[in-house]
Amino acid sequence: MEGVHNPDRFMGDLRQILSQGRKRIGILVGAGAPLSVRLDNDGKLSATGKPLIPGVEALTTAAVDGLVEEKAAALKAIREDLGDGANIETILSRVRLLQTALGKEKVNGLDGEGYKTLGKDICAGIAKVVSVDLPQARTPYHEIVSWIGGTQRAHAVEIFTTNYDLLFEQAFEAANAPYFDGFTGGHAPFFDPVTVAGNDLPSRWSRIWKLHGSLGWKIADQVVVRTGNGDSADLVYPDHLKYDLTQKQPYSALFERLKQFLLTPDTVLLSIGFSFRDAHISAVIGEALAMNSNAAVLAFQYQALANEEPVRKLAFEHPNVSVYASDAAVIGGVEGTWRPGDLPKNWSDIRASFWGGRKEGEAHSFLLGDFGSFCRFCALSSSSEISRSAPGASTEEEAVVEP
Repeated sequence: MEGVHNPDRFMGDLRQILSQGRKRIGILVGAGAPLSVRLDNDGKLSATGKPLIPGVEALTTAAVDGLVEEKAAALKAIREDLGDGANIETILSRVRLLQTALGKEKVNGLDGEGYKTLGKDICAGIAKVVSVDLPQARTPYHEIVSWIGGTQRAHAVEIFTTNYDLLFEQAFEAANAPYFDGFTGGHAPFFDPVTVAGNDLPSRWSRIWKLHGSLGWKIADQVVVRTGNGDSADLVYPDHLKYDLTQKQPYSALFERLKQFLLTPDTVLLSIGFSFRDAHISAVIGEALAMNSNAAVLAFQYQALANEEPVRKLAFEHPNVSVYASDAAVIGGVEGTWRPGDLPKNWSDIRASFWGGRKEGEAHSFLLGDFGSFCRFCALSSSSEISRSAPGASTEEEAVVEP
């Protein structure tokens, strides 16, 4: 028999967690996040505009646009061989495998050196697409940074992202909010794995961990440095197959940071815009959660639950993973459709922040799988203007929510 979940109950609990600043909170952000920032032809925010950065499929197409002759033929062969699994990251992994395996021998018209050049061209194409700036208007990135900086915290908020762009960095700097991304120094900031592992900076310094690399990273004199130049894209996406110690170091330290975060008692990782199709990240999450039952992952998914099989499977294997899809959820290992209860007193405005139609005339669904709605919910969590009744309690009973 299919279960039923009341979103009011779980979002009421989450709102308290977000507003109190006591728990150790992390946010895992995937490629779906920038899709919520849409611009019209004049560069102004518009719900009907084009996304600031396209999704994975469109990014893949745009990043390889312009390749010619042997490179185009080699890329076509790789995409055909990969089939439905072909995206910018699987393509780069295959290119780097061929770069390493081949010497003077040629495969699909390119030798090892040719595939090295092809990889650089693809990374340059990625940089061209994702090297964008946040608009001046308030975006979801600005709102979530406001929430992070608006609460006194016992522990720093840690953002783990697979995205290469610099949108979070721009939002933090626009708010004059301090953050640490693993690099230290002024002239040519260098990656410092000791500080990443120690994590002993003040809690007011948020953390930004770029799990798949970032624009602006490059190797200089065998040291990984941050240039601040968006054209530098040599280290976007780690080669999980074979890489030298210098390239391995940023990624191994950052993945270890994710693992250690989840192994810490009383932690909550909020996932947004992430498909869980990245086997490396899902493996780290699964392993850590199996070792630490006091950590929890809340995965906010944009699509219907039936279309979110990777994280659905993870939630059945680990009861401390909860999946909040548009039509249903898996909570505590139990799958069930969403069914809001009777509207508690003073709760209608809060419910509207996570439950409603995405577009006018659409049936109501759970909204927080959209990055924009998720950030707005976080920003409103500490609003002193909204009081609430305890979801599940009678409408006469009011709960006191501590600020």
